[in-house]
Amino acid sequence: MNTERARFEVEPYIEYLKLLARLQATVRIKVKLDTSDVIQQTLLRVDAKREEFRGHSEEEWVGWLRTILANTLTELYGAIDTKDCDKVREQPIQSSLEDSASGIKECFTVQQTTRSHKGSRYEQLILLAAALAQLPFDQREAVELHHLMGLTIAEVGQRMDKTRLDAMGLIFLGLKQLREILSNEGR
Repeated sequence: MNTERARFEVEPYIEYLKLLARLQATVRIKVKLDTSDVIQQTLLRVDAKREEFRGHSEEEWVGWLRTILANTLTELYGAIDTKDCDKVREQPIQSSLEDSASGIKECFTVQQTTRSHKGSRYEQLILLAAALAQLPFDQREAVELHHLMGLTIAEVGQRMDKTRLDAMGLIFLGLKQLREILSNEGR
C-alpha cells in the first residue's frame, strides 16, 4: 500500500480562497476585513501545517485549505468586538464556508452547461475565482452578491448603497466582462 501523500501547491488556489474570504466577510459582519490579511494569515498557517495534510486527492486538499481558512476567519472574527458579530459567532464558519463553496460550484456549473467541460471542477473554480478578481471592484461585488450569495437585485443595491437600476447595470456589465475573460481563457 502506497502511503505517500499527494503534494499540492497553494498558489493556484489563492484567488479561490480570497473569494471565499470575501463572501464570508460579506455574510458575517459589516466591518470590512482586509482579504489580503486573511489570505496572508491563511497561507502562513498552510505553510506551517503542510506536513499535517493527510489527503490524497485534490478534493481533500481544497477541503483542507477551506478548513484552515475557516480557522483563520474564526480567530479574526473572535478578535472583533462588535454587536454585529455576536449573533453570527453562533454560526460555525466552516459550514458557512462549505455553503459558499457549494454556491460557487453550483453557479459555475450553471454557467458552463452549454460549454465543453475541460479540466477538473477545481480547475474551473480556480478560473472563475481568477476571472472574478479581474473585474472592477463594484462589478465583482455586485456579481458575487447576486449570483454567489443569492441576494435580489434590490438587496444588492441596498447593500452597495446603489439604486436598483445601478445594481442591475453593475451585474450586467460584470457578467458580460466575466464571460469575455473566461472566453479569452479558452473556457
